[in-house]
This record gives sequence, C-alpha cells and structure tokens, in this order.
Amino acid sequence: MISVTDRPGGTAGSTAARTSTFRSATTRATALALALTAVLATGPAADAASPDRRPDGHQATQEALRAVVEKAGLPGVVAEARDARGRWSGSAGEADTSTHRERTSAEHFRAASVTKTFLATVLLQLAEEGRLSLDDTVEKWLPGVVHNSDTSDTSGSDAKDGNDGRAIPLWRLLNHTSGIRNHTADPGFAHRASGPGFLEHRYDTYRPADLVALALRQTPPGTLGTALYSNTNYVLVGMIIEKATGHSYAHEVQRRILTPLKLRETSFPGLDPRLPLPHPTAYSRLRQKEPGAPVVDATEQNMSWLGASGDIISTTGDLNTFFRALTQGRLLSPAATRAMFTTVPADTQGYRYGLGIESITLSCGVTVVGKTGRANGSVSGVVGTRDGSHQLTFNINGDWMGDASAYAGVVEAEFCGPRKR
Repeated sequence: MISVTDRPGGTAGSTAARTSTFRSATTRATALALALTAVLATGPAADAASPDRRPDGHQATQEALRAVVEKAGLPGVVAEARDARGRWSGSAGEADTSTHRERTSAEHFRAASVTKTFLATVLLQLAEEGRLSLDDTVEKWLPGVVHNSDTSDTSGSDAKDGNDGRAIPLWRLLNHTSGIRNHTADPGFAHRASGPGFLEHRYDTYRPADLVALALRQTPPGTLGTALYSNTNYVLVGMIIEKATGHSYAHEVQRRILTPLKLRETSFPGLDPRLPLPHPTAYSRLRQKEPGAPVVDATEQNMSWLGASGDIISTTGDLNTFFRALTQGRLLSPAATRAMFTTVPADTQGYRYGLGIESITLSCGVTVVGKTGRANGSVSGVVGTRDGSHQLTFNINGDWMGDASAYAGVVEAEFCGPRKR
C-alpha cells in the first residue's frame, strides 16, 4: 500500500478529504508504487541539485535558441529558465514573419501534450482522496467504452491487447502501457486534423468517445504492458476525471492547480479556435516533408482533435511555475510524487515514461524530467531536474523539424552548459 501520511502540510488545490492510502481495487495488485516496482523497471535515480555548468550564465542556451532559427530554419523560439540564481528568458527569430515582430516570454502558445502532466496530477490527487484507485480498470469507470472486438472472450482475465477495458488499470493509461492505439495515427484523421486537409477541417469538432472509437478500430491493437505512446490514453483520462468528479477535466485542473498556483495565463480553449493575446503566429507545413513544402498559418484551430490529451494554452512562466510546484511536492504527496516519476522504457530510444511525464539522461549525465508537446504550428516543452531546483520551458512557433535535435540542443545547453570544443 502507498502510504501518503508523510505528506508535509497541505497541497495546492487539495481537499480535507485526502486519505492516507491509495486504495487497491483488485486482488492481483497492491497500490501503484508496489505494482510498478514488482512489474516494471524503474528509471534512473533522481538527481540531486545539478552542478552549475554555466559559468557563462545562459549564453550557451541563447546560442542554442539562435541555432533553432538559423540552422533548423524555424521561425522563432522563446524560453524561460529558473534556477537558484533566479529567472532568465531568451528568444530568437520572429513571432510574425510578415511584421518581423520578435518573440517574447509574455506570449501564449498551445502547449499540446504538456496537458497530459496536468491531467495525470489530477488523477493522482483523486486517488489520494479515495475517489478512485489507480488499480481500477478502465471498464469500471467507462463501461463498454474500451471493448475487445473478440466478443467470445467474456472473462477478461487473459486479455493481451489494449482493446479490453476490463484488463487495463488506470495507471497504464498514464504511462502509455495500456496497448490502446493512438487515434491521431489514423491516416484519414491525421490528414484532416494535422495534414493537408487541415485548412478545410481546422474548425471541425470531435467528441471524445468518437476519438476513442477511432483508436479501437486500428488493427492490430497494441500489446498490454508494452510502451506505445497514445493520445487516446489521455482522452480516456479526461473522460474518467469527468465521471469521477461530475466536472470537466478543465474545471478540475482550474480548481486544483491553476487557481491555487495563480497560473492566470493558462487556459483550456474548449471549442474556441483562438489564442489569447499576445501570441505568436503558429506556422505549419502540415506534416509535408518535401523540401519547399508550403508554410501555412495554423494559429486558429479547434483543439478538440486532441482534447484532454493536448488542448492547453499557456506561457513559459506559467509552465515553469507549475512544474516547479510539481517536482517540489506542492501538488502531490511524497508517495504519489514518487509514483509519478517512476519510469519505464519508452517507445522512443533514450526516453522513459512516468505517469504523465517523460525523462531522459543528457550527454553530461544529468537526468531531466518533463513533457514535450506538438500541435499544428507549435512545439513546446517543460523540463527540469527531479528535485525541482532547475526548470526550462520553451516554445517554437513552427512544426517542421525533422527530429527533436532542434530543441534538444536548447535543453542540453541549459542543463549541461557549453559544449566542449
């Protein structure tokens, strides 16, 4: 059982009903930390405060930001870092290439999959309060929504794939080991939502249940227990939060996280396709990889195509505040925080998945934890040391990088310092 009685004081957004344990929902597993320890490999040990590798201040980080524009050919980038010496912000390139307006740290942007960390935090809080258990199955909360196409199997005990909600505990949604496939990988959907069909379909509205159904139609289903990144996992998490609380996931994030932490620049747009001012223009090549592919303005878009998996709007400052509070234990108990940052190997080499977070060990040996996200015309990330002493948030207002190297250089520069020549 995960004891949370060692919780120091209150938590931002917590209620008086927080209980002393996560409740086990099945006889096959105890609470989440024991389940993960027994079944899954844990990630690298949490770092202590990282040594100061930046005798030049943040000059290396600023140079890496310029490289995003000058070498990777992206329109603009902004970043904010926080450490023991305070806050620093830097930028390169343009927020609007037609007016040559520069990027600033005050701008709002679509943080996309960074939304997942907020939702995982809420689900862990609900588990602490005894409102649900992370060992509960998806079927318990969403009967019939995630179903195995093989209707001859009625036991659920031998299910091996991700289309049987009776076999999937909630924590497997959080660390992408549910086996449920990704609805945004469906070719037809991808064409409309983020491909060449975007301009015609940018204002379309999608229901969460329809996104889940789209994922379940993909064949073959993924394998239960094997890491497979899937936005659909968090569409389901949003539905479960609504079922458990009677409120939308946006309402619960607002009440439990945004209001207590005074994150006034962070919001969920619902079906509103606009961004709050100020904001950069979001430039996209709509996933077309050929040289010279046309660039379009993707700033306005109905984010229901990602929904609970990626519709949050924020700023570099707000995301750093959130992640510092999370890593310093102000949003979850020590036990729940440890569970969140217990990781398994990801389906992307070098990365590991926790509950709503990712981790990677940099070239200098420092392990950073956080979350990246991509929407049409926007690539973002918030990363930091596990002890909460150092954070970095960035946003790029263009989406046509071939791989993560464009922003990986910024992270490396901030946490490792200048490259040795």
